[in-house]
Amino acid sequence: MFGYVTICEPELKVKDFKKYKAYYCGLCRMLKEDYGFSGQMTLTYDMTFAIIFLSSLYESTAAMEMHRCKVHPLKKQMMLRNEITSYAAAMNVLLAYHHMDDDWRDDRKVTSYMSKSILQRKAKKIIRQYPRQSEAIRTSLLELAACEKEESTDIDRTAGCFGRLMEELFLYKEDVWEKELRRMGFFLGKFIYLMDAYEDLPDDLKKGRYNPLKKLYGEPGYEERIKQILCMMIAECAAEFERLPCLADIDILRNILYDGVWNRYNKIQMKKSEEQKL
Repeated sequence: MFGYVTICEPELKVKDFKKYKAYYCGLCRMLKEDYGFSGQMTLTYDMTFAIIFLSSLYESTAAMEMHRCKVHPLKKQMMLRNEITSYAAAMNVLLAYHHMDDDWRDDRKVTSYMSKSILQRKAKKIIRQYPRQSEAIRTSLLELAACEKEESTDIDRTAGCFGRLMEELFLYKEDVWEKELRRMGFFLGKFIYLMDAYEDLPDDLKKGRYNPLKKLYGEPGYEERIKQILCMMIAECAAEFERLPCLADIDILRNILYDGVWNRYNKIQMKKSEEQKL
């Protein structure tokens, strides 16, 4: 369900792309150091956005480091890390752990059980450190599971589950920015959930799997309605973002919120256009 909140590389300046990549590599390095290879495998672009955004909001300076890695063994890569990188790494692992636990309880997937077991000890420590975020993830995934069991087509309810999950993750501190951070995370979470459902719908229909958009799909003007809903969600998110005093890396953040989040949607449209020509 992740991987939608990323950059639009063609619209980004070279210096900003290098900085974005340095934050991404910094998160990857932090996951490896704090949680090992299994933690490193939970890496997401979405949390890279959270690091850059929260670092800008809280004016947290990131230290630059140079390291080699398995992906780039010959040349050292620039990496940027700070205390928010550590927080994002913990959230990455926590999300992965709860997701695997949910899959094991629902479908008894052996792979999920094995992955969950590997992360369990590390996740328990994070749960004790971040009980608010952990409980939000757990309860949100439980409610999503209930929606799936009921075959719910109430997209506001289902997307809202993931929205509440994301709002707790974006709330790095319960302070003066709490209202804006909660609303920003909430609408971004709804956008991510709905974009994921939209992308998965054709395959879900073929395989008879649950998807909250099934009912809407059968109505006239489906494509226009979906785009309108997605635009509404990201517009609400962006409106909250613009109320916050973010100055550092503003071009990267706006590139992601106004262009990058639409990367997958645009690819879907291109694919549909090519299929229609055949």
